Amino acid sequence: MALFETFFTSNRLAYLEHHLDLTLKEDGRDLTSEAVFAVSDVSQGKVVAKQEGVLAGIPLVPLVLDKCAPTDGPGWELDFSLPDGTWLWPGTVVARFTGQTRHLLQAERVILNFVCHLSGIATLTAHYARLISDSRTRLLDTRKTLPGLRYLEKYAVLVGGGTNHRMDLEEMVMLKDNHIDRAGSISQAVARVRTQYTPCPPIEVECRTLAEVEEAAAAKVERIMLDNMDLPTLEAALERIPSTIESEISGGVDETTIARLAECGADFISVGRLTHSAPALDLSMRCDPLAPESQTGNA
Repeated sequence: MALFETFFTSNRLAYLEHHLDLTLKEDGRDLTSEAVFAVSDVSQGKVVAKQEGVLAGIPLVPLVLDKCAPTDGPGWELDFSLPDGTWLWPGTVVARFTGQTRHLLQAERVILNFVCHLSGIATLTAHYARLISDSRTRLLDTRKTLPGLRYLEKYAVLVGGGTNHRMDLEEMVMLKDNHIDRAGSISQAVARVRTQYTPCPPIEVECRTLAEVEEAAAAKVERIMLDNMDLPTLEAALERIPSTIESEISGGVDETTIARLAECGADFISVGRLTHSAPALDLSMRCDPLAPESQTGNA
């Protein structure tokens, strides 16, 4: 919970609350549960893992339950939940809560959509992080996130042991191929940025050739990204980057190549698939009846 509270500043939390409102609005009214269960019907809900992996997104459970809380009848209580970052095994009970049956069922799919998706990202990130754990290289995510879900997806990367690259376009300047080609050269693009901003934000330059690496190094930018280079070129490029400039490997990175790439000694390796291709972790939710003496919870 501490990481969630640290990551989700007041502005990010407000954005998240708005996103949850839209998500529940998208689902509409639960005609099925309202017809089948009376307001007085109470259940115990539990989220259960069906495969092993890293848990992420559990702080969203009370937020979702609050958002669709009933205005009449019994309220809800969160009986317990495991912390994000917990390694799950099939059958692990992730969270247990009590409340109106129709309320829990309305929240079911929204809760699972978030927790399954974020746990999938955390699990894949943890896998990649383990593959390079013996190196000095840190694992980065990218901006290749689902629209509207960037904060949550980048949070899940942190849970899995990765590091966030820039959160948005304002966090740093990144000169990529289109910027460089249209500006005419790396030197010209860097000069325009430094003329435009005082103080100048950090500048990262995407380089495709050794000549571009040398040009970016001469411009004394903060970070050089080595994009889609083969191993011999990559090793030669890293030799040309002074220790005062950070280095990042990008492109062609998967679980079969990342360990060898990390051996090259770059500061960072960025992996887009952490967010754009992570398979959801399989979890399910059950609603079971409560014993009569247990039906006293209210929140």
